Amino acid sequence: MVQILNSRSNRKRLEVLRAAAGEFRRRGFGGTGMREIAAAMGVQPGALYYYFKSKEEILYFVQDWSLDRMLEAARQVVRGPAPVRLRTLIVAQMRCMLDELGGSAAHMEFTALPPAMLAKIVAKRDRYERTMRRVVEDGMRTGAFRRGDAKLATLAILGAINWSIRWYRPGGDRTVDEIANAFADLLVRGLANRGSRITNRGRKK
Repeated sequence: MVQILNSRSNRKRLEVLRAAAGEFRRRGFGGTGMREIAAAMGVQPGALYYYFKSKEEILYFVQDWSLDRMLEAARQVVRGPAPVRLRTLIVAQMRCMLDELGGSAAHMEFTALPPAMLAKIVAKRDRYERTMRRVVEDGMRTGAFRRGDAKLATLAILGAINWSIRWYRPGGDRTVDEIANAFADLLVRGLANRGSRITNRGRKK
């Protein structure tokens, strides 16, 4: 998906995606129609139908694109200390959600998708969750993280990250990078084994 979006012929689709993400954030998915998305782009509604048939298709595209970005980040952190890898995943996910998608509520409203689309997105979300859980499990196994329920810890991390789109507003007091790094520090330190001191880069001292 990322490679497709980088092609010249599909850049307009990404523009539509970002405009839709902004409207979903402001109005919610239920309160947003193709007319509002078109107005945000300064085009007639009919122009959008060349790229997407419905707002549900846009919602699917938002989900699919962001999950591909997150899974790509996960593929880049297959080696190294678990705290470093987990921190990288947290920062990458928050940058995707808050910066590239403008804090879009679409990330939480995926259940509004039609069944066939929803099944594909749920499969990718589960795949990403399993990837993060393996990092947490690795940290527990090596002693970098306190031993416990890795699945529960992963769900807690993802819940904290996902909820950020409910309160985040572009142009606030803190930049996306500042928020992402602060979250990463808090969440990684929360798992840290008491016998280890974790720096802001996730490495043990």
